[in-house]
Amino acid sequence: MSKKKFWAHPGMMIDFVLKSLFKKPATVNYPFEPMPMPPHFRGKLKFWPEKCIGCLLCVKDCPAKAIKITKVGDKKFEAEIDLGKCIYCAQCVDSCPKKALEITPEFELAQISRNKLRLTYDESGSHPTEKKPG
Repeated sequence: MSKKKFWAHPGMMIDFVLKSLFKKPATVNYPFEPMPMPPHFRGKLKFWPEKCIGCLLCVKDCPAKAIKITKVGDKKFEAEIDLGKCIYCAQCVDSCPKKALEITPEFELAQISRNKLRLTYDESGSHPTEKKPG
């Protein structure tokens, strides 16, 4: 038998509508409720400067060239991560021998200005600062 047409059979349509009223919605209530991310979701990168040894493996492995590590003192390093270039592949995280980079479940990264996507993690590492243009 071919596909049934609801508009051709009003009784079938009413039956379908009444059944649908008591079903759980197929959609989620995002953005009004936080969306749970699956384990190992590749979101925003986080840098831990106290763990960094300056080997630059993360910089060499990054296919998008989104990471720049700078030495700022004796065994102290600063990371500049351009989230606008990053393709969130986590190659840098996998290649870091000291686990100085990690992926977070944060995914809401849209910005009006590209400069806000360039983050600099200094030796404190707690709050990345926006990279000023120039």
